[in-house]
Amino acid sequence: MADRDGIFSGDDPIAIVRRWLAEAEATEPNDPNAIALSTVDADGLPNVRMVLLKEIEDAAFVFYTNYEGQKASELDQAGKAAFVLHWKSLHRQVRVRGLVSREDGAQADRYYASRSLKSRLGAWASAQSRPLDSRASLMAEVAKVTAQHGTAPNRPPHWGGYRITPLEIEFWADGAFRLHDRFRWRRASVQDEWSVTRLNP
Repeated sequence: MADRDGIFSGDDPIAIVRRWLAEAEATEPNDPNAIALSTVDADGLPNVRMVLLKEIEDAAFVFYTNYEGQKASELDQAGKAAFVLHWKSLHRQVRVRGLVSREDGAQADRYYASRSLKSRLGAWASAQSRPLDSRASLMAEVAKVTAQHGTAPNRPPHWGGYRITPLEIEFWADGAFRLHDRFRWRRASVQDEWSVTRLNP
């Protein structure tokens, strides 16, 4: 597309996301990799929450979480999800929709090992999304798992990654008089080629 130049240029939408995120890392004050992750429950009721995008692979986006929480239940049940990256400092956002699969192997082990010890122990201690009597009971559970697992805990079996392989990626940049620039990359399946369309603001 002739007018898809500047910040929108490129033949690979995932590479463009990677480039935009690198720019945001220099300007956003906190968590430039924060995504608003959207799922639906078994009744089709939407849910959204902030998580941290940890890896941009050549073909997918990866984040990590507790497999026993509501988020994971909805991801596993639907097999699809959406998220948005929004950077106020750049006046840009990226919307992604795609297919979900688990990352439950060596890659998840490596990421878990890279986290702080307190975060690793917290992954063992938290029964994510389930009722909690008090903060004190949570801290008591942290003390308990610290005694059990020590200073080099293995990744819990209930904790790992999710990979979102995109079928649609939309790039948005703020424009004067709310005449924003929007380009949507879309493909019918992960085997298909991308098509790009400029959208009205």
